[in-house]
Parts: sequence; structure tokens; C-alpha cells
Amino acid sequence: MFKSASFFRIASDFSLPPLEALEEALRSAEFLPCGATQAESSGWIAPRGNKSDVLAEAVGSSVILRLCVERRPLPASAVKDAVDAMVEKYKQETGRERASSKVKKEFKEEAIQTLLPRAFTKRSSTALWIDPVNKFLVVDSGSLSGADRVVSQLIEALGAVPGSRPGLMARPVQTQMSAGAAMAHWLSSREAPVSFTVDRDCELKTPDDQKSTVRYSRHTLEIDEVAQHIAAGKLPTQLAMTWNERVSFTLTDMAQVKKIKLLDVVLDGQQDKGKDDDGFDADAAIVTGELSALIPDLLEALGGELQGDNATSTAGAGAPAGN
Repeated sequence: MFKSASFFRIASDFSLPPLEALEEALRSAEFLPCGATQAESSGWIAPRGNKSDVLAEAVGSSVILRLCVERRPLPASAVKDAVDAMVEKYKQETGRERASSKVKKEFKEEAIQTLLPRAFTKRSSTALWIDPVNKFLVVDSGSLSGADRVVSQLIEALGAVPGSRPGLMARPVQTQMSAGAAMAHWLSSREAPVSFTVDRDCELKTPDDQKSTVRYSRHTLEIDEVAQHIAAGKLPTQLAMTWNERVSFTLTDMAQVKKIKLLDVVLDGQQDKGKDDDGFDADAAIVTGELSALIPDLLEALGGELQGDNATSTAGAGAPAGN
């Protein structure tokens, strides 16, 4: 259900609106496919899939939502060719040697509107978990910009709930130690933080324009060579880890988690559960349960969370975490 995770902290006084009111607000922003000349469309869909029309799925005291985005991508080369043809025709008809920037802009807009109906659509969806007890939003995205968009649309939906407070305050989780510096320490000292182990995949990159990169795949990292790369100025940007022998993942230098995988010790005994609902309830309960325990341990491994005036507060869209 969650293959990646970007973490957002929400205000301490936040509480979920009644599910019926939230459902109604989401329904007003429900996903509709792109129109013939529409470049992009987004909206909420049922997290459970096509067999349900419920947009806000309750999982214990938390809620899971799913945002769907459909795009009609146009190849830049196709737009350019169409504009060039229109410019050439314009010059022949007017006798002018060149077309002004204003004319070219109008031609580009016309070309896009002409080409859009013929473009194939691409659809993707992103899950969002609202944990009002621990005051977290978790977005199934390894990109802060992608997660930010989902959070922004959630804020719009919550703002449509009757009687809601204006604006949900949410910010990317910020920690005392940057993830990059923490990973460098773990690798150099060959000592993983409590509750975690360092696995066998890593990426190191120089923080300059050259971006010189070294990658290790399925390779032991407890070697002098790794520490030497760090001493020479390369910083970890990705590191494979395992939490309590229950969840494996890759931590990035932006403190985001990718490639989340529940291990056998978690999944044993779950195969026969949830058959009536395609396993959604069981999967959701297991994933959110594991993440709700993993997140505090990860934040602790990064020195703890910044609090109060030391943390930058943003409404919805967030700047990169202060890691």
C-alpha cells in the first residue's frame, strides 16, 4: 500500500472532521478524467479501488485517502514542429521575414489545443494517511514536490468541510541532524542506530557541480573504502536499512523513505485475512501499524525532531525538511 513515505507534521490542535463531512467535501473534488483539451485533471478516488465508492477510509482512529492525477503529456518536439509549420505559413501569407514573440506564443497555445485531443492520457494515484493521534501526515511519495501537491489538495478539501478552521498547518518533519550527516556517521563508524541495521545498498555523491557518484548494490558496506569516500567529501544520498527485522526501506538524504517492504515476520499469518475485501483492511492496519512505530524510531535516530521556533511551519506546501 505504501511503497514510499514523505512525513509531514500537523498542528497539535488538529482533529479530523466527522467522516461523513469529510466524505462530502472529498466528493465535491472527486476525480474526473481529462477533457479532450484538458492537459491535466486531479481529484480523490476510493482508496479501496473500483469495488468501493468510499473516498475516506477509516483505519482505526486514522484515515486513508487517495489522490488520482491524469495527464495528457505532449512531446515538446511535436509542439515545436506544429508551431514551426504555423510560423512558416504565417510568413508566406504576410510576406514578413519573422513572427513576433506574441504571434509565436499564440501559435503555441493553438498547437497545444489542437494536439491535446490526440494525446494519450497517463494516470497515477498517491495514497495519503492522516494520523490525528500522532499528528502525522504520511504521503506515499518519494518526492517532496509530489507529496506537497497531495497535501495542498487535502488542505483544500478540509477547508470545504463546514465549520472547519481556515487552513491546516502542515510542514515536512524536521530533525536535529540531517539525514545525510546521520548516514555518513553510521557508515563511517560502522555502527547503525538503535533498532536499525544497515543493509547492502548505498549511494554516495559529491555535493558539487560534478556530482561524482559511487553506488554499492548487494555489497557489504562495512569496508574501509566506504569510509574513505566519505572522508574524501562524498555524502550518502541513499542507504538501505532494516528496522527491527520487520520493515526494510531506503532512506534518502532528504529524510524520505523509499522501497518500503514488510518482511516475513510481519506478514506471517496474514495470508488468509481480509479475503472478503481484497485484503485492504488488513493491509492498511498492518502498514499503518508498522509505520506508526517506525517513524518515531527513525526520528530519534536522526537526533530527534525540531520543536517550536526551531522548526519552520508552513501551511500545506512545504519547503525541504531542515535536515
